[in-house]
Amino acid sequence: MKKTIFIFLCLSIFYQGFGQKYFTKTGTLNFEASVPAFEPVKAENKSTTAILDTNTGKIAVLALVKGFRFKNALMEEHFNENYMESDTYSKATFNGEINHFSLDNLSYKKEFSVTGDLTIHGKTKQIEAVITLKKDGDNFLLETQFSTAPGDFNIDIPGVVKEKISDKINITGSFELVKR
Repeated sequence: MKKTIFIFLCLSIFYQGFGQKYFTKTGTLNFEASVPAFEPVKAENKSTTAILDTNTGKIAVLALVKGFRFKNALMEEHFNENYMESDTYSKATFNGEINHFSLDNLSYKKEFSVTGDLTIHGKTKQIEAVITLKKDGDNFLLETQFSTAPGDFNIDIPGVVKEKISDKINITGSFELVKR
């Protein structure tokens, strides 16, 4: 009897900790740093990885810098070589926690604040952003939008193009997270 209870207890603990993570490798991150009267400065990365632990509300996002695609190939080259130095700083990451996370009432979009560390260009900054989260069948739909500045991450914009690039970078993300 004791052996049966022990096995049941072990399986319960294992089951509770297993299967509560949701992830994607095809999340979308966009950024825009355009200013009026100049060519748009925007890019999209459709191969962003994200993972959400629904037991703890912890979230992690990873984007390969070279995964951002621009309409203008020369702009993409300058972005990778001159600004982001993507051979040296190949990843952008976010590790954080959804504040007051709860799985209650997620059949419709629900807003949460998330706090965590954003690392870009080798520099980490703590940020707070708003996300919306919705349960869609067995999946979660997560969206976010926030702004940051190149200077926060030691990204130098040369004077020649400084007026063509906004000092405020708008970032949006969209993720469909499936059970892992």
